[in-house]
Amino acid sequence: MPHKLAEHALQETRRLGVRPIPSAQPLRWLARGWHDLMRCPAPGLLHGLLLALFGGTLLVLARHHFWLLTGAFTGFLLVAPILATGLYAISRALERRQPATLRTALRTWYPDDGRLVVFGVLLAFAGTGWVVTSASLITGFAPARIDNPQDFLRHVVLAESGLLFEAWVLLGALLAAPVFASSVVAIPLLLDRRIGILGAVLTSWRVVMAHPVPMALWALLLVALTLLAMLPLLLGLVVVAPWLAHASWHAYRDLVDPAGAQERG
Repeated sequence: MPHKLAEHALQETRRLGVRPIPSAQPLRWLARGWHDLMRCPAPGLLHGLLLALFGGTLLVLARHHFWLLTGAFTGFLLVAPILATGLYAISRALERRQPATLRTALRTWYPDDGRLVVFGVLLAFAGTGWVVTSASLITGFAPARIDNPQDFLRHVVLAESGLLFEAWVLLGALLAAPVFASSVVAIPLLLDRRIGILGAVLTSWRVVMAHPVPMALWALLLVALTLLAMLPLLLGLVVVAPWLAHASWHAYRDLVDPAGAQERG
């Protein structure tokens, strides 16, 4: 059975092409994503506001356990793509010159199959795994209790001895890299086409392997802009989260040639 599933996934991904792109193409995705947000701002801003409120609630509940917050907020980057599914649908509707409303975004949360739900659960497991790993590493090896950002800066980032911060960053990167490679175009592909989860993941890996430089730039932009958006009390997420979501749809459309794959919706 696993062999048949793998063979079917390979057949699915082979029906999809990977388009060539210039190294600076991620900057164009940002420009197109901003254009989509300005054309249909309400669903995106609501999405960003809900994310900011969720982050604020987490911050209040765990404000004295910064060792947990560090993992939770960085783990957010792993699950953010699935939370943006409704905004991919908005960008698709705008592209097709169809009505793009809040209902368009909400409709994606009532799928006629479970592929997006399953993929979301897998991302949630990855995010939870990083939260547990991060918390265990910091509480187990930090020379003092980490209760607030000042403690984290003093005892982890600027520690005079040991390599705790370097190990924390390295472990995060080791987990984030395969998750990024597996999901960067997989979720919009699952929304747009009738393809299995494994086939979508393999296509996402093909994209990353075919374009390592622009995809590394895209990953850097996603992380940097998201972290910057978190600095002003998470308020930047109201705009940055939907902006990056719309841009991610255009990344998928530029990178994947869907010829031969059955359209969904």
